[in-house]
Amino acid sequence: MKKTYSLLSLLCGIILLTSCNSGETYSDLKEAERDAINKYISDKGIKVIDETKFTSQGETTNLDNNEYVYLNKSAVYMQIVRKGCGEKVKDGESLEILCRFSEYNIKKSQLLIRNDIPYFIVQNNQTYDFSSFPDKMMVERIGSSFTGSFVSGAMSEYHGSAAVPAGWLVPLNYVNVGRPKNEEEEIAKVRLIVPHSQGTVDASSGVYPCFYEITYERDN
Repeated sequence: MKKTYSLLSLLCGIILLTSCNSGETYSDLKEAERDAINKYISDKGIKVIDETKFTSQGETTNLDNNEYVYLNKSAVYMQIVRKGCGEKVKDGESLEILCRFSEYNIKKSQLLIRNDIPYFIVQNNQTYDFSSFPDKMMVERIGSSFTGSFVSGAMSEYHGSAAVPAGWLVPLNYVNVGRPKNEEEEIAKVRLIVPHSQGTVDASSGVYPCFYEITYERDN
């Protein structure tokens, strides 16, 4: 189940992709990725807004209009479903964050993994239940930059890497990461379209975009 990656194998994969992949160059693969993202946006009736409008709306996206903001720096499309309780991660702060999520390969129209509902994968006669516990990641903020690594959970086991995809960290600039103290408070929730350059090691080597639905909750 668990795949092992090394820097050498990842570099070799990229080199192979740039040279040939059934006749496709890396440029071809990136164009195919862009086409897949544009088709997904069209099929889902997503209205894309720019960062200027996003800021003027108080860093919110209109759910009734199915708005997603396109973030130029990361090329991530983000919809904020819930801002969340508590407060934003502070500059210089390190904390553990619990996440429930689903991961969907846009290019192949394929659900890869999820832990937000009961979800099982059977491989080598062994059943893996990824819904038992949320993923836990350690995150640190320095200025406007975030770094993160998975402590436990489905993402690191499925993809064979503890590195948190950069796309997962993008929303932390805009949502609160707290822990509900009463029934009225809710944890942050976002939906993301993440290009391969901001994705997992698998997405990076395979040059495919993913759709994510993720919640963020402070651990203790």
